[in-house]
Amino acid sequence: MTPHIEADRGDYADTVLLPGDPQRAEWMANTFLEGPRCVNRRRGALGFTGLYRGKRVSIQATGIGVSSFLIYAHELLDYHGVRTLIRTGTCGGLTAEVELRSLVISQSARPENTQSGQVFGLYGAAAGPDPALLVLALAKAAELGIALHVGPTVCSDIFHHPDGRARFAEARSAGILAVDMETSALYRIAGHFGIRALSICTVVDHIETGELTDYSERQGLFTDMSRLALEIAVEGR
Repeated sequence: MTPHIEADRGDYADTVLLPGDPQRAEWMANTFLEGPRCVNRRRGALGFTGLYRGKRVSIQATGIGVSSFLIYAHELLDYHGVRTLIRTGTCGGLTAEVELRSLVISQSARPENTQSGQVFGLYGAAAGPDPALLVLALAKAAELGIALHVGPTVCSDIFHHPDGRARFAEARSAGILAVDMETSALYRIAGHFGIRALSICTVVDHIETGELTDYSERQGLFTDMSRLALEIAVEGR
């Protein structure tokens, strides 16, 4: 076990899906996995391992923001030997083309600015997703009939900002599709450890329109994202 994960070596599969919310991790495991086993409860960051289409897959909650995310990602990679990380997160849409409740795959992720809490320089530059996983994601999405957007995203650890939505004017003008809090950290740590990574997020609020999904609908809202991530997990080995 590690300081933040009570699981033993071998309790996690080679591929781990990373939702932020522990309730989402539990919902995903109980909804999609066969025989899910809870392998971590420490600090409420629930982790599960089970079978999807006969292959082992794990799901581990990471909490909110870079600091929490990097703790779990680092311990999964360094101690548990995980080789593929797929973020199944939430994001805010920044352009009119990215609709509320749609999916966004981050093709590149950069920090919002030097005050964004993204720990510049830690683990090196954010290189982007694994190319083979991205190609597989597009193919599986087409096969499953899941619409999605692929493009650049921006990341910040500051959620409640004094400038409100105006803070994203530059990002929107640059064609950035969405904002989340963890993807740049995912791609940086993946490059550091030499493992594969992909970030898929569901748009739960929209910066341009002010639309917001209700928390009560958010578990069912993640069905397409979860199915896509699990298909990638079992076929991208």
